[in-house]
Amino acid sequence: MSEIVNAKYGITKKDMRQIYWRSFTLLGSFNFETMEGLGFLYAIQPTLRKIYADDEDGYKAACHRHMAAFNMTVAPSPLVMGITLAMEQMAKENENFDVTSINAVKVSLMGPLSGIGDTFFWGIFRVIACALGVSFASYGNPLGPFVLLLAFNIPNFLTRYYGLKVGYSNGTTLLTSLQKSGAMQLFTYCAGIVGVAAVGCMVASWIGITSPLAFEISGNVIEVQSYLDEICPELLSLIATLIIYACLKKKIKITRIILAIIAVGFVLGVTGVIA
Repeated sequence: MSEIVNAKYGITKKDMRQIYWRSFTLLGSFNFETMEGLGFLYAIQPTLRKIYADDEDGYKAACHRHMAAFNMTVAPSPLVMGITLAMEQMAKENENFDVTSINAVKVSLMGPLSGIGDTFFWGIFRVIACALGVSFASYGNPLGPFVLLLAFNIPNFLTRYYGLKVGYSNGTTLLTSLQKSGAMQLFTYCAGIVGVAAVGCMVASWIGITSPLAFEISGNVIEVQSYLDEICPELLSLIATLIIYACLKKKIKITRIILAIIAVGFVLGVTGVIA
C-alpha cells in the first residue's frame, strides 16, 4: 500500500508520482489560447478529484480554474502544481477562501521560475550536456548521446521530483501562515501585479508590431514609428492586444478572432501600414 501523504483526502505517494509523471506531458497539448493550461490540469486532475470527492460542483469549478492560460519552463512546473494543490485543499476547507488567489499565485510564479529555469536548463545544463556529449562523440565513442541525455535530464528529473514535494508539503504550511496573519490578501494583490507585469513583458517581447510609414514635410522625414515610441514603446502591440482582449471579453469565438487577425494583418502589411 502506498504511503499516505494526506490522510484527510486519501492522497498517497502514488498520487504524487502520478502528478510527477504526468508533468512530462505539460507541452503535449500546447496551444496559443491556454498554452500549457490543459497539460497542467491533466497533471493534477486525479488529485483534484480526491480533494473534491464529495463536491462535484467544486471539482468542476477547480477544473475550470486550471484550464486557464499557463506557461513556464517545464522543469520547475511541479513546484507550482504542488502549491496549487495545497491551495485547493485550503479552498475546500474554507468556504471564505478567495479562489481567485490560486491562479494569481500561479501567474506570479510563472515569470520568476521561468527565468530561473531558462537560465539553468537552457543556459547552463544544456551547454554542459552538449559539451560532454560532443566530447565523447568526437572520439567516436557511442556513449556521447547517452551522456548528453543523462547530463541534461538528471537535474531535470530531480527538480521536478523535489519541486513537487516541496511545493505540496511546504506550500500548505506557508499559505496557512499567510492566511492567519492576513498577509494572503496582500500577497495575492502583489501576485496580481507581478502577473500583469509579466503579461506586459510578453506583449512587448513577442508581438512586435511596427509601422514603416514615413512622410516628408518641409524637407524633414517624419517616421511614424519613432513618434509612436515616444508616446509609448510597443504602442501598436499594446493596442492590438487590448483589441483582442476586448473581443475575448465579448465572447467572440477564437477562430473568428484568428481569421480577423490574418485578414487585417494581410491588408495592413500589403499596404505598408504595419511591418
